[in-house]
Amino acid sequence: MAVTLKHWPAPDSFSKNIPATGSAGSFWEDRGDRRHCGIDIYAPAGSAALAIEDGEVRDVGTFTTPEKVPYWNDTKYVLIENKTGLVCRYAELGQVAVEIGDQVKAGQLIGHIGIVLDMTKITSDSPLYIQKLTKKQNLSMLHFELYSSLPDDSSDYLGGNWFGDLRPENLLNPGDYLSSIG
Repeated sequence: MAVTLKHWPAPDSFSKNIPATGSAGSFWEDRGDRRHCGIDIYAPAGSAALAIEDGEVRDVGTFTTPEKVPYWNDTKYVLIENKTGLVCRYAELGQVAVEIGDQVKAGQLIGHIGIVLDMTKITSDSPLYIQKLTKKQNLSMLHFELYSSLPDDSSDYLGGNWFGDLRPENLLNPGDYLSSIG
């Protein structure tokens, strides 16, 4: 079997360390009324987001919008089904450089990292984890999710957060996967 080349998805990220379990931006972080479905990789706004592996773009769409949550900016996501069968959601993108059906290569530009939060709309009524992000000035990031199969649309999912009681069976912790990238 051929070895699959993997690329770090945000080459200009401030760190390649995976957020520790329970910390801000970590997988399945408890955010009070919701759980975080991915890992946040902080990087400068406008910096490149790259495909980790070869695959096919299965979906592109709106990830966050102030029409749903007032303190969100408009961001996009790209869903890629890798040749290995894993599915990656690259989100909180300001711009997308691919379309549904495109074949992508590992290391190919798929978009540019956006600014997810509108600081002018964050108040003392906003969730505590959002207030903490603004204090740390962590406003631009690649939100990265990993699945064993294509995710289903669910009313329990919104902007990288899960509002249900049980984690979806196909949602995987991307920590080990990202740590395997040299």
